[in-house]
Amino acid sequence: QVQLVESGGGLVQPGGSLRLSCAASGNIFRVNAMGWYRQAPGKQRELVASITSGDNTNYADSVKGRFTISRDRAKNTAYLQMNSLKPEDTAVYSCNADFLTRALVRVRDYWGRGTQVTVSS
Repeated sequence: QVQLVESGGGLVQPGGSLRLSCAASGNIFRVNAMGWYRQAPGKQRELVASITSGDNTNYADSVKGRFTISRDRAKNTAYLQMNSLKPEDTAVYSCNADFLTRALVRVRDYWGRGTQVTVSS
């Protein structure tokens, strides 16, 4: 069994900051890529940021310069630092991981349940 647990969401005023965490645990040998996605009401899910096994990062144009993705390999945890938040950043943020199990089976597109981020005054 593998769990991806997101935390750090909440209500924040425009211009504020939040730091999301995604912790992977369970039957994991190594976590490869991790990513953050978001889905706002009535909209399709979109990639926010991703980080590869080589620590290369990729960001949606809408968050470049405001959001930063990072990871702690020892803790199998990815972070999303979100600064200068805007109302349009309001969404459920979900974590996605690509990993190897202890049996060296590769698992792609494994999802957490998500955490709500609301940006409002």
